[in-house]
Amino acid sequence: MPTDASRHRPDVTAVEIVGGPEPLTVGLVAHDDGWAAVFRAHRRRILEALLASGAPAPVVEHIGSTAVPGLAAKPIVDIAVGVADVTDEGTYLDPLLAAGYELRVREPGHRLVRTPERDVHVHVYGRGAPEIDAYLLLRDHLRVDAADRALYEATKRRLMARRWDDMNAYSDAKTAVIAAIAERARLRRDG
Repeated sequence: MPTDASRHRPDVTAVEIVGGPEPLTVGLVAHDDGWAAVFRAHRRRILEALLASGAPAPVVEHIGSTAVPGLAAKPIVDIAVGVADVTDEGTYLDPLLAAGYELRVREPGHRLVRTPERDVHVHVYGRGAPEIDAYLLLRDHLRVDAADRALYEATKRRLMARRWDDMNAYSDAKTAVIAAIAERARLRRDG
């Protein structure tokens, strides 16, 4: 019987953005309680697709600003999925594509699929990836810390006043604020 190490596949070594950079064309909107229902519907869709393929049950979590009541957000529901092995694309990518999602990003340790309408982004990582823990820590902190929630929203509003020819550049511009909030979240959790 092969060991886990012998089944491990090499991961991609470069970032592939299918279709190239895209401008940021959506703005911030007030929190919509309906985003939770959108998440639940896509959680079911993801689980049905992956479990039907025989894959082990994945972790499926609502992340990002749409997962934080009271926080303005771009109307794009972000979902984190933890699969057994992110390099084994046949066990999750093929089923997600068959379920109607489209591949957008393939990079080391991470794949991103999204709906054709671009209103749901599904971030796929290996189960136990630190990125999933970081998303959940930030989400849970912003749900309970009004000051950091206001800081994050003000930062997003300030950045949205600019034109962004690459949506990834907008995301990158939030990094310092997210890192500071995440540090406070870690201190609260560990404190």
